[in-house]
Amino acid sequence: MPDPKRPIPIYTTSGNAGGFLNYPFIYNIQGEWIGWVTAEKTVYSVFGQYIGWLNPDRRILRRRGEGFDQPHKIPPPAPTRLLLPATIPLPPMMAELRYDVVDVLDEMPDLMPTLDSYALNDDIG
Repeated sequence: MPDPKRPIPIYTTSGNAGGFLNYPFIYNIQGEWIGWVTAEKTVYSVFGQYIGWLNPDRRILRRRGEGFDQPHKIPPPAPTRLLLPATIPLPPMMAELRYDVVDVLDEMPDLMPTLDSYALNDDIG
């Protein structure tokens, strides 16, 4: 049985660790909060935007043609930064993806920014 305090790696189709799940929060590989998952395994960004779903082999997937007209959810209060594990298990064997499904952390990571990413863009531009 997995340790409930130990974060669960979320992998990309290319086999890399793309983030971590410390239910219900999703973090990037730097330990910053980038989203959350519902009990139905639906994934949302820190701003409440629909992202996709968490599939059984621990990838965040989305339909390629899916628009951005999905309803937003009110995000939970921001968690503290995640303390990352020293080691990460090897990824499981990944099932092939159909053409109409994309791996969000592999192909569209900008859909899951950190809370402060927009402030950084404002400072630059």
